[in-house]
Amino acid sequence: MGKSEMPAMGKISPEVFRDYVYPNLGQDRPEVLVGPRSGVDIAITRVAPGTVMATTTDPVFIVPAYGWERAAWFAVHILASDAATSGLPPSLMTVDLNLPLTITTQDFQKLWEAFAKTCQSLGIAVVSGHTARYEGCDFPMVGGATVMSIGPEDRYVTTAMAEVGDLLLCTKGAAIETTGLMAATFPDYIRQHLGHDLWARADALFDEMTVVTDALTAAAQGVRSQGVTAMHDATECGVVGGVYEIAEASGLGVVMRDEAVIVREETKAICDLTGIDPLIAISEGTLLLTVKPHAVDKVMRALKAQGIDVSVIGEMRPASEGMWREAHGRRMPLVHPRIDPFWAAFGALAAGRSPK
Repeated sequence: MGKSEMPAMGKISPEVFRDYVYPNLGQDRPEVLVGPRSGVDIAITRVAPGTVMATTTDPVFIVPAYGWERAAWFAVHILASDAATSGLPPSLMTVDLNLPLTITTQDFQKLWEAFAKTCQSLGIAVVSGHTARYEGCDFPMVGGATVMSIGPEDRYVTTAMAEVGDLLLCTKGAAIETTGLMAATFPDYIRQHLGHDLWARADALFDEMTVVTDALTAAAQGVRSQGVTAMHDATECGVVGGVYEIAEASGLGVVMRDEAVIVREETKAICDLTGIDPLIAISEGTLLLTVKPHAVDKVMRALKAQGIDVSVIGEMRPASEGMWREAHGRRMPLVHPRIDPFWAAFGALAAGRSPK
């Protein structure tokens, strides 16, 4: 079998990870309990007897057009959300900023003060980093960061810890990030086609593009045999991609019920307008979690008490039963979308073309 190829756009596929990354991870060390795995948001390292550190690394994604404060809020929450899926509160961050030559001292001050303010609101200390301006760098990808969460070894979870019989929950609904970013980036286009009120509701979803509260609220109700067994931030390829990744990482089958996934009116309207399937579109802010049946009601009550919508969308099954989606009384195989439709639609609008 030949080796896989890099995708034209977006994150590498599980096959590229398998062929190139996974076999080449440097020195094996006994304190690394969970190393890099496709579909798993975090790594787990034992740092002292009974104590672990969860780590995750992502790009620093800054969009000046959103305004420095909003752009910094989003950048920090993207970074912190994956760390929070460990069930341990994010507490430390290292940041590398490779900024374009065009950024001024005044704009950098606004950006960094807003970035640090958001970190402080989440209890995160920035402990090291690198900051510079370079040729060849441009927004929105202006570096990278690592977020760390430290806590008891018996309190973390990963995407790979779901078990047969766990119920699958989904917070907020599908395509939250797709909706929020389309509204924030192309307000005139959305208002022209869908009206001001719907645009305003879609734009408000920008502030929902985080799973920090979702994940920590759910984990506080109990983890592993006591409640939550796995959590995953539904980013690229959305709910379908995230459900597939939980099942694959855990070595399980799954039945996902499409009609149980919340699709907000503003999300449906924007996805219809731009030709996007909301169930496979990028959705930072949507937490997928597997929960023991006896703890589902408790977890759902806690989330709803925080104003977080949540629904049960499926169940984890033995691997021998396969991965399936059910919709309108029909069952179809659940396959990973591989390419998120958001990027093509976003790029078309940015270039002044029709997204369809």
